[in-house]
Amino acid sequence: MKVAIGGPLRVAFRPWVEGLENIPAEGAAILASNHLSFSDSFFLPAVLDRKVTFIAKAEYFTTPGVKGRLTAAFFKGVGQLPVDRSGGRGAGEAAVRSGIEVLERGELFGIYPEGTRSPDGRLYRGKPGGLARVALASGAPVIPVAMIDTEKIQPPGKVLPKIMRPGIRIGEPLDFSRYQGMEHDRFVLRAVTDEVMYEIMKLSGQEYVDMYATAAKRQIAEAAKAEKEAEKAAKAALAQAEKDQAEKDQAEKDRAEKDRAKNDAEQRAEEQRAEKRRDAEQRDTGQRDPEQRDTEQ
Repeated sequence: MKVAIGGPLRVAFRPWVEGLENIPAEGAAILASNHLSFSDSFFLPAVLDRKVTFIAKAEYFTTPGVKGRLTAAFFKGVGQLPVDRSGGRGAGEAAVRSGIEVLERGELFGIYPEGTRSPDGRLYRGKPGGLARVALASGAPVIPVAMIDTEKIQPPGKVLPKIMRPGIRIGEPLDFSRYQGMEHDRFVLRAVTDEVMYEIMKLSGQEYVDMYATAAKRQIAEAAKAEKEAEKAAKAALAQAEKDQAEKDQAEKDRAEKDRAKNDAEQRAEEQRAEKRRDAEQRDTGQRDPEQRDTEQ
């Protein structure tokens, strides 16, 4: 990771870093970061001398095909830990255990308190089940980290990154030893998480949204679906209106043609009647005797 990817990343993107002195040279610590892009897990380890272990969703390790196998090999190679996020509370317990094991080895453990990438670049409410429980159970300090502009480099759905300079701000370590042994108190977990998120907000300058990013993604997806359905309905309504107008135009055209045909028929009938009258008059004139014609003349 450091040699094959970290070096080229630093050369190509030249990320700037503030607060690097807040990372301890040795010993356990938790790096709690905002999450803007898939590339966050590359840029942060790339600027540090120490190894950072993140938990990663299990799909990165179980996707079939050549691409899936390569992805799994990469994540395993850089020490990422797979966690099944579909199992509800069980998934949370697995993440907590994984984090504690990393910290017990005296290593750096990276975690995204939001639980998923921000859908719009804003900072969302942190989930208390992972970060706070790991911090209180391990006693390790929590170092807030802010990733800057990484969502512009590789937005969700984009494969090829845009070459630009991202930033990383690292805050001072937060000590939560005062809450030691209270990792099962949900109010304490909420307080610890909110304190960390507040520090991340100050470092990143992001707008804070007091809701979970997963809920925001759901709302955005539902809004997009509703917009798509409304657009589909509008297109259907427009198509129906065009069809109705075409039928109306055709009906008017048929009536006009019928009226013209009727008028033409009436005109021809009148011409025929006029011709018959002329013929009758001519026949009548031819049947008169010459004396009558002379008298008339």
